[in-house]
Amino acid sequence: MSVVLRPWRSSDAPALVGAADGDDLLVRQFGGTRFADVAAAEAFVREAYRFDDAVQHAAIVVDGRAVGDVALSAIEHRHGTAWVSYWLAREARGRGLAARGLVAVAARAFDRGLFRLELGHRTDNPASCRVARSAGFAVEGLERQKLRYGDRRYDVETHARLATDAAPTLSRLSWQD
Repeated sequence: MSVVLRPWRSSDAPALVGAADGDDLLVRQFGGTRFADVAAAEAFVREAYRFDDAVQHAAIVVDGRAVGDVALSAIEHRHGTAWVSYWLAREARGRGLAARGLVAVAARAFDRGLFRLELGHRTDNPASCRVARSAGFAVEGLERQKLRYGDRRYDVETHARLATDAAPTLSRLSWQD
């Protein structure tokens, strides 16, 4: 099995449509976007899943098919900080791919001068917490009722990893530029 990280491509659009189909949690991750067709997913990749100085979305690719994303956003070079997010398609979950991708993205960010990476997850999402902790992100606190989906509010647990923190022993995914 070949697993790599790389920037998203328009050719990944069908995999994005497939991942979102019937998965309301991922639709939330896409900002509520539901893909009507592959063309809509291509536009989303082009506009939202950029890889530049401010936002860096990396596709987790298994045997040539995009099955997830690890991203840095709100990249702030003056202070050396960024916000981290990640997701996996249903069929790719439970294999450690998100954590290994997160380790790789963090190492690359630190190598390129960032110092602090932050993330948050709903407290009712223990899988996301396991990903963060496995990738060396320490718990920093609780933000009460930070997120709202529909009529419901959710508490968010925050985590961070510093360039000076010990690197996790988890193996990282390799990059394919």
